[in-house]
Amino acid sequence: MVKKAFIIAIDGPAGAGKSTIARMLAGKLGYVYIDSGAMYRSITWAAMRAGFSLQDDKKLVALAKETRLCFKKHDHQMKLFMNGKPVTKAIRTPKVTANICYIADNLQIRRLMVKLQQKIGQAGGIVMEGRDIGTKVFPGADFKFYLDASAQERARRRYREFKARGVKVKIQDILQDIRIRDHKDKTRMVSPLKKAKGSIVIDSSKLTPEQVVSIMMGRIAGSV
Repeated sequence: MVKKAFIIAIDGPAGAGKSTIARMLAGKLGYVYIDSGAMYRSITWAAMRAGFSLQDDKKLVALAKETRLCFKKHDHQMKLFMNGKPVTKAIRTPKVTANICYIADNLQIRRLMVKLQQKIGQAGGIVMEGRDIGTKVFPGADFKFYLDASAQERARRRYREFKARGVKVKIQDILQDIRIRDHKDKTRMVSPLKKAKGSIVIDSSKLTPEQVVSIMMGRIAGSV
């Protein structure tokens, strides 16, 4: 276990395995795992539940300002709580995924989320994953990883996840959604997905999560 309280940023496209890898790495290091994307998902989910138009910026920003988000240890895992209630499972549906871009692309909401993410992680001892952690949230992170994988492999992984949860989807639809999401993430005006300066790039297409974590641990231990 590394004793220093590092800030570790993991970025990459949807389905590259960031959540699994970040959670495992945090466990190895004894750090706190933060899923930044869950914060945007939670606002998307709340807006959809309230029946808001996802193009009504005024209502969306007001909702984001009124919503209390925090990560707490629950059942031996870090869970996202919205206004005191756990929402980690509820926010991971195809419908939320398809509409998250409206929230992620909103400049005012993004500023609110980034500020909150920086507050959560400022003390160090965290592994935070997302799309702009190494470029925007913590550009001075001690370690910046960019986790990638082919679109086909990412689609297969998502399909297995949905199937395990009993969600009926077609792998062809998932692949199309991933390609659309990639394009939106990389071309959006606000904090586009890109490799942070000095980031360590890892292609996980043919690697197991354990192998990816081993590579990361090697790079971290080698610099201590």
